[in-house]
Amino acid sequence: MNHNHTLSVIADMVPQGSRVLDLGCGGGHFLAMLQKERGCRGYGIELNDDKILECVQKGVSVMQRNLEEGLSLFDDHSFDVVLQIDTLQNIRNTEQMLKETVRVGRMGIISFPNFAHWPNRLSVLKGAMPVTKVLPYQWFNTPNIRVGTYRDFGHLARACGLKVVASFGLHQGQVVSPLWANLLGSTAVFQVVRNEAPHS
Repeated sequence: MNHNHTLSVIADMVPQGSRVLDLGCGGGHFLAMLQKERGCRGYGIELNDDKILECVQKGVSVMQRNLEEGLSLFDDHSFDVVLQIDTLQNIRNTEQMLKETVRVGRMGIISFPNFAHWPNRLSVLKGAMPVTKVLPYQWFNTPNIRVGTYRDFGHLARACGLKVVASFGLHQGQVVSPLWANLLGSTAVFQVVRNEAPHS
């Protein structure tokens, strides 16, 4: 229930009728929700064969592609919204993918586990890597190749030429204000656009 509530909160950030690209869409659950509830259309990108089959069974258009190869097959502003929901921590070319997100899409919505959430801090203070609902893996079998924090991402976004339009934390489906998101949010959520430099 909390996971679905979290997706509902993020779905509310997607304008009705948007053309959407979902990076690392998994079994297509979120894209199917957007199609049904918000009249969106678009594609998912996924590598896993079983997940692609799930997408097809849900009526979600999906392309099989490794995100490490980038998004060069799409023109500028091909989509209204590009989604990275729990994808950022699994890819190596993070900076390039963020830049591509706001090139291909007019807006990007990004969410990822916030490693600075207070139970994680406490676990590390006790000398152990955290295992939580949002970070459910042991340190030795996690698919995540990096961990990040709400605060870190704000700095990274600006360094990559992104403008943060909105940001907040989520925990158990509840929104956490930006003031407390780094400490109390188990998930970080950001809405970004390309930061157009002013003309001289």
